[in-house]
Amino acid sequence: MRMWRAHELGEPIDVMKLEEGDPPRPRAGEVLIDVHAVGLNFPDILQCRGAYQVKPALPFTVGSEIAGVVTELGDGVNGVAVGDRVAGNASGGLAEQATMRASQALPLSATIPAAKAAALISNYTTTYYALHDRAQLRVGEYLLVHAGAGGIGSSAIQLGLAAGAQVIATAGGPEKVDVCRKLGATVALDYKTEDLVERVREITDGNGVDVVYDPVGGDIFDQSRRVVGWNGRYLVIGFTSGRIPQAPANHVLLKNYSIVGVHWGAAVAREPAAMPRTFAKLIELYDEGKIDPLIFREPLPLGAAADALMLLANRRTWGKVVIDPTR
Repeated sequence: MRMWRAHELGEPIDVMKLEEGDPPRPRAGEVLIDVHAVGLNFPDILQCRGAYQVKPALPFTVGSEIAGVVTELGDGVNGVAVGDRVAGNASGGLAEQATMRASQALPLSATIPAAKAAALISNYTTTYYALHDRAQLRVGEYLLVHAGAGGIGSSAIQLGLAAGAQVIATAGGPEKVDVCRKLGATVALDYKTEDLVERVREITDGNGVDVVYDPVGGDIFDQSRRVVGWNGRYLVIGFTSGRIPQAPANHVLLKNYSIVGVHWGAAVAREPAAMPRTFAKLIELYDEGKIDPLIFREPLPLGAAADALMLLANRRTWGKVVIDPTR
């Protein structure tokens, strides 16, 4: 089978090689998947660089979010059958075949394409948990979403709208702002040319927003906390800006808002049933037409994976970047 392997650490384009190798064998409790779609993430880039908290031994294959068809069962597997369409987190996903724990194989409806399913696994489950479990987002509230054109931000726009919120989305440049508008954002702002604080105060009649969804951190955090309304909830998703910001405690006290951490991976580790429960809700929302994951261009062939990761690293993508190993 074909698979991408990194034999040293560095930029994906420099260290990843497309190779031929033997398919993995499912161990006890695992299933083998014919991979039809792989969702790419920034942690894949960090892992190639050796800058991610999970550091696999060299050589390794990046990619974890996959969707495909079960082709073989390991010993002791129950509840999953050969031929089932599933999605989930796998080991070494950027390959034509990969293994995953049977307990992590999430069933797919017949209506959802593999590429769309792969896009749900991380971004949409994280966002659903953030908006519903952590922020308790309510109908009619203002939700400020940063990096709205990206994979995680676009999921927040769609799930915020599905929850009945008024969504203010930010993005950099007219093309990405247009993506946010097409996703249905109530208002889309260009943070490169518009004054974020002034515009949000204007849109909310000076009251500020109820919930901030921030995967960026850095300067965006410093600006956004100024427009959090009374009893607001500031969701800390990540720090793609590269700077972890600090919040003055007196500001939090005076405006009576909460800074809320969102660590979906740790939540699932503590309560494994949360993942299939949340994923099933997302499939239901998809089948109802309330969400539709935005895919960058179209699913790209397996041979384009290293280049695609560099596009992602250089912020030249929108939506979710998905690889189709069948091509």
